[in-house]
Amino acid sequence: MVRISDYDLVKLLMENARRSYVEIARILSVSEAAVRKRVKRLEDLGIIKGYTIEVDLKKLGYELVAIIGLDVDPEHLLRVMEGLRRCEEVMKLYLTSGDHMLIAECWLKSSQELSNFVKSLESREGVRRVCPAIVLEKLK
Repeated sequence: MVRISDYDLVKLLMENARRSYVEIARILSVSEAAVRKRVKRLEDLGIIKGYTIEVDLKKLGYELVAIIGLDVDPEHLLRVMEGLRRCEEVMKLYLTSGDHMLIAECWLKSSQELSNFVKSLESREGVRRVCPAIVLEKLK
């Protein structure tokens, strides 16, 4: 009996969350029922938290994806985080221990929109530094 690796199963779903259980079973050389049970178990354990899509942003009118690092005074961190969560430009937001306290992935329609957004971030109380980087190409 072949045993399904959680990692292999999750990796296949991350590559294509719409991949059928039949196709996954064929790739992993197991039964469709085994895949279905394992996916259900991973969902029940909270390992698989949801499913997502990959979007062609240019076709939606977004010309830029920017990764923006922010340094924030600790006493203002929670308020700045909550404000960023409400920003429609911010698609993903991370609290980090690296070079910046916060990292935001932002979708923007133009370089002017990026410039305006960065200025708005710089004007927020408690924000010490804003470090934007434009994504040139997604490699993986």
